[in-house]
Amino acid sequence: MSLADLLLQIEIIVPAFLAGVLVLSTHVPMGQEVLRRGIIFLDLAIAQMAAFSLIVAGYFGVGTHDDSSNVFISQLIAVGGAVGSASLFYRFRHVSARIQEALIGVLFMLAATGSMLVLAKDPHGGERLKEVMMGQILWVEYTDLLITALVYSAVLLIWFKYKKKIGAYGFYPLFAITITLSTQLVGVYLVFASLIVPALVSLHRRNQLTVAYSIGLFGYLLGLLASAIFDLPSGPMIAWLLAILAAGFYLITQIIDSKSTNTSGISYREN
Repeated sequence: MSLADLLLQIEIIVPAFLAGVLVLSTHVPMGQEVLRRGIIFLDLAIAQMAAFSLIVAGYFGVGTHDDSSNVFISQLIAVGGAVGSASLFYRFRHVSARIQEALIGVLFMLAATGSMLVLAKDPHGGERLKEVMMGQILWVEYTDLLITALVYSAVLLIWFKYKKKIGAYGFYPLFAITITLSTQLVGVYLVFASLIVPALVSLHRRNQLTVAYSIGLFGYLLGLLASAIFDLPSGPMIAWLLAILAAGFYLITQIIDSKSTNTSGISYREN
């Protein structure tokens, strides 16, 4: 690889990694909250709903041009679709988890198939659907990151300072806004992976946030590097690296915990 090619790769990977850092900043704590509430696939359904709203907006010519007001309207439509679906789930928050998961699955199915129907006659529909699901993390621009960073800063401030005050009523719309932005940055699949995988592997661990953030950051970094080396799609590669690192961390900690337990047992018997 020539020096020019290397510099080009770095120029692409750096903003992509920063996008991952931004996504993880909000998705790690919110993913832990999703696990706590037992509504695992909520993020997947809301991300799909946000994507569906963007596709519908594009079908009517909104957000398909570089005009800033046009793009802003499409963003409002996406946020509206996500917040609307989140508000629906808020109304059913006291229903059993089994019913909630069923409703979430139905919404995901409708949003996914609705996207296919809207794009069915679009000659570039397949590519558009692929972009929404897998994301375009390699093509994010610093201006996109700046806007996202400002919104995420507000989200994190509200989340960590007023979490108890806003309760479930505030969680759902805040979650929907966050998911809408991240879906456009990294795609539906990475939104789900970023929320659930780090939160799951850090469950019942000391320093949960540290463990989750570490797995997430290394997953994004190694995934982007592997994508560049093997010339494979970045979104799926990052998702796989997140899962592999999480599984490796779990196995290593299980071995360490097992040895620690055995050592304690031997010491106890000797005494």
